[in-house]
Amino acid sequence: MTTKDDILKSLYALQDTVYRDFQSALLPTVDKMSVIGVRTPELRALARQMRDTADDFIKNLPHKYFEENQLHAFIISDFRDFDSAASAVDSFLSYVDNWATCDQMSPRVFAKNADKLLPYIKKWIKSKHTYTVRFAVLCLMRYFLDDGFDTKYADMVANIKSDEYYINMMRAWYFATAAAKQWRHILQYFKNRVLDTWTHNRAIQKATESYRVSMEHKVELKKYKII
Repeated sequence: MTTKDDILKSLYALQDTVYRDFQSALLPTVDKMSVIGVRTPELRALARQMRDTADDFIKNLPHKYFEENQLHAFIISDFRDFDSAASAVDSFLSYVDNWATCDQMSPRVFAKNADKLLPYIKKWIKSKHTYTVRFAVLCLMRYFLDDGFDTKYADMVANIKSDEYYINMMRAWYFATAAAKQWRHILQYFKNRVLDTWTHNRAIQKATESYRVSMEHKVELKKYKII
């Protein structure tokens, strides 16, 4: 069994203080003292090593260090059973305190079980916790913008009312990606100015910077920027 002390020893053995200082600057919502400074590939490798002995670690919340949260996200991302993965994510989300842990948590099993994931998304998107809502929008972007797309999912994202930067940035990312994948359906959201001004303009900016959006569509989108 992997103990908490064992895990911390492993993390500190991989510490890079220069990287720690660089990384902590990218995580304004995280206490700098809680960042050890371990690079993502090394964290993923450690998560793989812990996969079969991580039950106590997964249940022992909250964690103290950013890297512990990252390990947690990477471990449950490798769960092969949907119900176990969804339950683990559901239990963990309220403890997520930064964009990196939120965005890098991506259970592989979700992709083949989108229909079973949807009730969780509907629950998460109503949360008052910033990163729970952000993760819900991220799931809609990852799993519901291709064959399973429906404007009702875009409406779910459009109808979020929040002043939180990390929620609205994800909403902008969603609509920029949707513009690349579902142009015919998504253009109306820009034409009709459905989104708040900040998210609307940021979505247009991100779409016009994307290589996945055609030049013709970029020119069209710029017409709808709110000055």
